[in-house]
Amino acid sequence: MLVVDDEPQMTIIIEYALQTQGFTVLTASDGATALNLLRTHAVDLVVLDVMMPAMDGITLCGRIRSRSDVPVMLLTALSQHDDVIVGLENGADDYVTKPFHPREVALRAQALVRRHRRGSGAVMRVGRLVIDPVTQSATLGRHRLDLPFTEFKLLTHLASRRGVPQSWRDLLREVWGAADLLGGRDVVKSTVYRLRSRLAGAPGGSAYIHTLRGVGYLMPDLPVEARGVDPADEPDGPSAG
Repeated sequence: MLVVDDEPQMTIIIEYALQTQGFTVLTASDGATALNLLRTHAVDLVVLDVMMPAMDGITLCGRIRSRSDVPVMLLTALSQHDDVIVGLENGADDYVTKPFHPREVALRAQALVRRHRRGSGAVMRVGRLVIDPVTQSATLGRHRLDLPFTEFKLLTHLASRRGVPQSWRDLLREVWGAADLLGGRDVVKSTVYRLRSRLAGAPGGSAYIHTLRGVGYLMPDLPVEARGVDPADEPDGPSAG
């Protein structure tokens, strides 16, 4: 695990709490050092303070997420709810507010690592949608979906619960790992909107996420379509020659 915090005393507390749970811990006091460690070491989780000089935790979280799906836990003050929302939208998986009990951080860390390892499973198919959790890739017909990490997690969760409505609280808990969050409903709504827009860019993509008024969101359990050339994937107009 990697702990990133510019306060040495806080780093020592978190490091000890994680070590008591059997984790090997690396530490960094700034974003540049953290990125270098991530290039040279395989880690199961990054515990990241939001308020840091030079490169703040939100920026670092985005940098990490652009190159890795390693789980990220944010450490924030109670007054930093807006930062938490931005962090979750940029791919953070969980957050803990200060002051906190060190054992809470360790237990949340264990849960995140377990969930991340469990998420590396079999390929899922819904209609013409194919999701591969191992390679973190998704295609709709012959169209590859270029999804940020959180949108991919959202798509994967909806596909794994296809046919079952998911409330925004369900999604906040399962996708973002947050039981409660100020503004959480808006976080979920905006992420669903972005994901739906990306799906709609491919033929037939608008059929994959439904909004159920007063209930939540649903991916219908569409029958898997046979592979092959789909007319919707063919370019418009007569063929050349």
